[in-house]
Amino acid sequence: MHAPIYYAPETNPLRFGSVSESHASSLHTAPYRAKYSKVLHTVNRNRPVNLDLTKFHFPLPAITSILFRISGVIIFVMLGVLLYLLDSSLESSESFARVEGWMDGFFVKFVVWGILSALLYHLVSGIKHLIQDMGYMETMEGATIGAKVSIAISIILIVLAGVVVW
Repeated sequence: MHAPIYYAPETNPLRFGSVSESHASSLHTAPYRAKYSKVLHTVNRNRPVNLDLTKFHFPLPAITSILFRISGVIIFVMLGVLLYLLDSSLESSESFARVEGWMDGFFVKFVVWGILSALLYHLVSGIKHLIQDMGYMETMEGATIGAKVSIAISIILIVLAGVVVW
């Protein structure tokens, strides 16, 4: 194991600026090492060697919580598409017919179904989060059951949304 290198925050060579030679030689004095050695040894030992995110296995409640946030971002971004379609359809009767023609295309139907899917998942997961905020499903087992139920209800609603869109 290598001996640790001690740097005071103001003389860290990784920071911008230079350190004078007289000040740099004072970094290796005994009082400085005694002052910072415990902190630096603790920090160096507890540092992770490799943070490979593919090796982490998140529990189902964590995955559904992350998907809840992702669906919120999708809704926010795709709100612009929905507002554009609404604005285009309200300009005149010709523009309404044009937007109605767009809705017959596969790509637009797929985008609308994706927006509805994100909205429905976000709605169901939001209700689950509200129930958890009231004090229910606070254990890991309860949260896992709640995540499974919210995914099942979301899948059913998303399939029904697909039937309505197509």
